[in-house]
Amino acid sequence: MKICFVGAGPGDPELITLKGYNRLSNADIVIYAGSLVNPKLLDYCKPNCEIHNSAYMDLDEIIAVMHRGVKEQKNVVRLQTGDFSIYGSVREQIEELHKLNLEYELVPGVSSFLGAASALEVEYTVPEISQSVIITRMEGRTPVPAKESIRSFASHNTSMAIFLSVQAISDVVSELTEGGYPLDTPCCVIYKATWPDQQVVRGMLSDIAQKVEEAGIKKTALILVGKFLGDTYYNSKLYDKEFAHEYRDSSTDK
Repeated sequence: MKICFVGAGPGDPELITLKGYNRLSNADIVIYAGSLVNPKLLDYCKPNCEIHNSAYMDLDEIIAVMHRGVKEQKNVVRLQTGDFSIYGSVREQIEELHKLNLEYELVPGVSSFLGAASALEVEYTVPEISQSVIITRMEGRTPVPAKESIRSFASHNTSMAIFLSVQAISDVVSELTEGGYPLDTPCCVIYKATWPDQQVVRGMLSDIAQKVEEAGIKKTALILVGKFLGDTYYNSKLYDKEFAHEYRDSSTDK
C-alpha cells in the first residue's frame, strides 16, 4: 500500500486527471484540503472511505493519519488543490514520509492558473507580446526571497499570475506599477476559477483594486496581469502557410 498525493485540479470535479480519479476512487483514507478543494470530488470516493479535512489538522496530524493508514494496509490519498507543485506544501510532507521510510507517489493535477486561462479564453504566451509566465505571490506570513519580489519581477512586463495575494490587491498594484508595469496594463482577478460560483473582475492596474473591493473578493482568487489580456495579438509562425518545418513544406515549395 502506498500514500498517493493527488492534484485535485482547480475546482471543476471533471478537471481531475484520470489517474487521480482512479487513485481517489480506490482510496480507503482521504485527507483533503477542505478550505480549497471542491467537496464534490469526494463523491468519487467509496462509501466507506475515511475522510479527513486537513484545514483542521497540523502537519504532525496529517502524517500520523498517513502512517496509520499504511500500517493498516490501506490506500491513502492526500488530495490537494490544483497541482501541489505550486504552493502545495508537498515538500514538507514528503520529507516527513522519508523519515518514516514510507513509500508514496505523486499524481499531478491541473493548476488553477491554467484553469483560469481557459475560463478567460486567453493564452499566456502570445507571440511578440509575451513569451514567459511568472508565477509568484506577495510576501505575507510566509517570506519571499528579496530577489523574487513582485516589484523586481514587474520590470519584465511579461505575463504574471499572482497567487494568494488578492487580500492585498492595493499593495500588489503598487508593487507592479512601481516595478515597471504601466497603469493601463490589463489586469484580471478571477475568484474560484472553474467553480460554479466563479467570478471575474476585469480592469487595468489603474482601477482593478477598486473593482475588486467593490466585488467583495478577499480570498481564493488569482490576479493575472499583462498585455496577454489585451486586444493585441500576432499569429504564430507554426501554422503560417509560408513557414516550413520538418513535417510541412511552405506553400512556395509546393
